[in-house]
This record gives sequence, structure tokens and C-alpha cells, in this order.
Amino acid sequence: MGDYFMHNYRRLPVMFVKGEGTWLFDNNGRKYLDFTSGIAVNCLGHNYPPLVKAVCDQAARYFHCSNYYQSDIAAAFAEKLVAACTPGGMKNVFLANSGAEANEGACKIARKYSLKKYGPGRHTIVTLRGSFHGRTITTLAATGQEKFHKDFGPFTEGFVYIDSGDRDALEKALDAKTVAGLFIETVQGESGVYPQSQEFIEEAARLCAERDILLMFDEIQCGVGRTGTFLAYEQYRYNGAPVKADVVTLAKGLAGGIPAGAVLAGEKAADVFAPGDHGSTFGGNPIAAAAGLVVLETVNNPAFLAEITRKGTMIMAAIRAWNHPAIQDVRGRGLMIAIDIDRDAWPVLEATIARAEGTHAFGMDKCGLLILSAGQKTLRMLPPYTISDSEIEQGLEILHTML
Repeated sequence: MGDYFMHNYRRLPVMFVKGEGTWLFDNNGRKYLDFTSGIAVNCLGHNYPPLVKAVCDQAARYFHCSNYYQSDIAAAFAEKLVAACTPGGMKNVFLANSGAEANEGACKIARKYSLKKYGPGRHTIVTLRGSFHGRTITTLAATGQEKFHKDFGPFTEGFVYIDSGDRDALEKALDAKTVAGLFIETVQGESGVYPQSQEFIEEAARLCAERDILLMFDEIQCGVGRTGTFLAYEQYRYNGAPVKADVVTLAKGLAGGIPAGAVLAGEKAADVFAPGDHGSTFGGNPIAAAAGLVVLETVNNPAFLAEITRKGTMIMAAIRAWNHPAIQDVRGRGLMIAIDIDRDAWPVLEATIARAEGTHAFGMDKCGLLILSAGQKTLRMLPPYTISDSEIEQGLEILHTML
């Protein structure tokens, strides 16, 4: 069946037909613990009953409503989402349907803000090496990894890259005469789960405030509770208080498996867009909004977020306790975890899947494990927030055996 797809994915040899909680089941009846959440998307696991009910109930009402008009469910979602992000300084939201689309919106906000206030020439956006902001021509330009640039130029101009943590380079790059925005992943995901330092974010917040450059956080992967706070940048401080952003983007887990994205704006940027400046046919889709409400009501809860932190700490402590010779480093925040190993990561992904096939003498009654890679020698885990302690232990046992 896969012969009809373009060849842009390196797919592993398994086809899924059903999901339930932390488990996926393939077309041969084998089962797999899912430590990927569809790359941080299925944050409440598979077939989460309140999510299923909300989607079905909304589908029975109406599937889609043009943004020429107002939608009751989209309005409710927007209100709830802005409220969830108010501690981070957000005032309003544009609803999109993907992370790349959300990041495009953020770049447009930064450029229009500077153009209207300072005139032409102040349009550069500074991002970090190792970043990943999307696969459109503009978000590829924003992405600070050359391997993604090959074959697709020329790109949208006006992006400059600096190294994470380099405060001297940051100070030099943030030229008040040419720069509109600084765009940062609080925790870089695709490049291997690298959290930014407190000192770097604090300096970024100071310089952006002093030079009237928009401070923008890409929380596509690390947001919506993934790191143990609703927004990952809430864990950083500036002038003794939590950092406030001018723009933040969200997607992936925002609607628990239904495509959804968002660009939120703080006070400086809240009134930048005017009618006709930006749009999205599917942005604010009623089914996505219904799903998003369930995610917000479930995740944006102190006790729930504390459990994410506890589970992540449990996973990392258990892996470190192995003292496995193949493991070079373990790092992460919440349920966003990376393991550097001394060999290529891809064969490990294949082995943890093959375990369910009985090819490693475990028997057909054994389950497989789904994990991710991030670079050549890094394993990445993004399990659903609803994973149980016993499922964590079972998955880690599989991983330990396969290393």
C-alpha cells in the first residue's frame, strides 16, 4: 500500500491500525508501547475518551466554518488558550493548522511591527543554530540547520543564525537598526532536546526589551505542558519574574492529535495584524477547537503538570542508573527526553520494533517499543502525558535490552 506515497519519509516496517492509551496495534495484531506520541502530538495518548467524545460531538454539529464568520467552539477555544498563556504575557491569538504555518505568522508579525514603527530595513529575524522551525521555504530559512537547506534554495532572505548560549553573539546580532525579532525554541527538539540556559534567555529578554525587538518563542514541540509547565519559557526568569514573550507559537499537542496551530501575541504585537494581513482556511477548525478545549482543560492544571515533571524525572533517573556503556548522555525536561548513544540510533529504532515480531527470541507475546531519533546518534522520547509508571518501566526494560 505504501507504493503510492512520495519517497520523503524513511518509514519503519510497521503499519498501525488501532491505538489505545499508550499502545498502538499493527495490522498483524502485534502491540507496541508508544514513546513518541506521534512526535509530541498525541499528548493524551490514543483514543482518550473525553477527546473522542468532544470530536464526535462536534462532528455531529458542524465540521467547518469559514473565518468570514464566527464559530462558537473556536471562540471558546481561543478564549481558553489565551487564558492559559496569560501568565506568559499573551493577549490574543491567531489560530492556524500547523506548526510551520504558525511560525510563518510569527515572522510576519515581527516584520510588520518593525516596518510600521521604524520603516523599511529593520526586517531581520535572528534564530539559533540547531533550531527547527518548519519545512516551508520561509521556515526552512528560519531553521538553523544546513542539512535541511540542501536542494531547496533560494530561501526567504533576512534570517541570521547564532549559537545557542552565546551571549556575546546575541548582543552583536540583535542590531536595533536591522532586527525585527529573535525567534527561539526554549528547548530545541529536533536537534536532540537541548534546553536553553537561564543566562541566555535572561540576556535575550533584556536585549529585546531595551532595543524593542520582538522576543518570540517557538513552542511547537516543547509547549502545551511537554516540559512540565504549560509554556516551557515560563521556567525562565527576567528581573526576578517569569519571562514574558511578545509572540509564541504552538502546535503538535495543542489538539491532542487533530491538526492545530496557534500564534499568540503579547501587548506589543497584539494589534499588528489588520483584516487581510494573514489567514488560514482551516485555522480554527471546529473539530480541532473542540479537541483543543479538552487538551487545555486536562493539561493546564498544576497537579497534572507536576506529574509530567515527576514522570520525566523518573525516566531520566532510571536510564542513568543503568550505567550502560552505550549511553553517553541523558538530558531533557518533563516528558521531552534525549539519550546520546555510541552508535547509530536508527538500528535501535528498528530493534525495538522488531522485538514485537519475535525476531529476537522473545516470543510473539512480547510487545515492541516506539521511540524516535534526533540526529545520527541520539534517541528521543516524547511519551504521552497519560503514560503510567508501569508502562514507563516496561518500555525502559525493552530499551535497555535492545541497546
